[in-house]
Amino acid sequence: MHFYMPTKVYSERGCVRKHSQEWATLGKKALIVTGKSSAKNGALMDVLGALHEHGTASVVFDETEENPSIEMVMQVRELGLMENVDFVIGIGGGSPMDAAKAIALMLYHKEKGAEFLYQKGDDAALPVVEVPTTCGTGSEVTPYAILTIHAKRTKSSLPHRIYPAYALADGKYLLEAGRGILVNTAIDALGHFIESYINTNATDYSRMLCEYGMKVWSSTKSVLIGAERTVEDCDRLLLASTIAGMAITHTGTALPHGLSYYLTYENHVPHGKAVGYFLPGYVAAAEAATRRKVLELIGFPDQAYFTAFIHRLLGPMEADPELLERAVQGILANEAKLKNVPFSVTEDILESICRMAQD
Repeated sequence: MHFYMPTKVYSERGCVRKHSQEWATLGKKALIVTGKSSAKNGALMDVLGALHEHGTASVVFDETEENPSIEMVMQVRELGLMENVDFVIGIGGGSPMDAAKAIALMLYHKEKGAEFLYQKGDDAALPVVEVPTTCGTGSEVTPYAILTIHAKRTKSSLPHRIYPAYALADGKYLLEAGRGILVNTAIDALGHFIESYINTNATDYSRMLCEYGMKVWSSTKSVLIGAERTVEDCDRLLLASTIAGMAITHTGTALPHGLSYYLTYENHVPHGKAVGYFLPGYVAAAEAATRRKVLELIGFPDQAYFTAFIHRLLGPMEADPELLERAVQGILANEAKLKNVPFSVTEDILESICRMAQD
């Protein structure tokens, strides 16, 4: 077994300002990567205030696209070089946090072209600080950065491993998130737990994270189906997301994530929602004892109840047969995903997972 988590995590109210002496002095000038709406919850203001307090300069890029592309990363790299930044801060959901890592990599390797993003090799990057404002990706603690590759009409994780130096997780930033964002990202976190637990690479350490984290996640189900949220609910949602990120750091993801990329690219389905459609089928395909354990941990009495819950939250999946067939064939050719699955993956099993997503 192995366990490696070099990111320093602060998970508490006010952690951005409280621990600013550490992270705000990582360099002399920060490039802040965020979206137009992802930081309108006090997070950007807190970050800027902390930087100002310590005399650290900054420049803000607030036009991160959903599912960031290689082209956008290279564009922002140029801004960072022009501004002579020496560390990067990602604020928001998975898109700005993943983009921040990729940009930090390319700023460090300023002589490299875009092709370097998908070349195995030197993982050195500028220091990265992540401030999550959604409760799904866990990107604040993972070494992964997933970008859109327009040439291949899909998304793919970089082969480089870029761990953030700091993760500053404050549940209060979720209070302003729309319900759709909250649901979609929370389902993404659930996907991380399920795909990490039902995984060839699972160890006692990774399953320890999953078993505790799934119980925390289960306690938030009433909020996901429409109950009024409290800041304590938000704390639990973000805690579950961060723990799920730690789990997939050690196992990687599996079939639901691999299948989801096709829906996201072609039909613009939000990432977490796309992942969620394929979770019931993945759980159903698992060995019986594992399936029962997962359903118990996330608080569902049986497979049918879990499937109905996912369908109630996400609504019907809209995908034409040709797209799903392309997704199935793409996964069958994706050795990286197949090797993470602890059961034999056949075309029939993948088609069954897709049928359960639509039923």
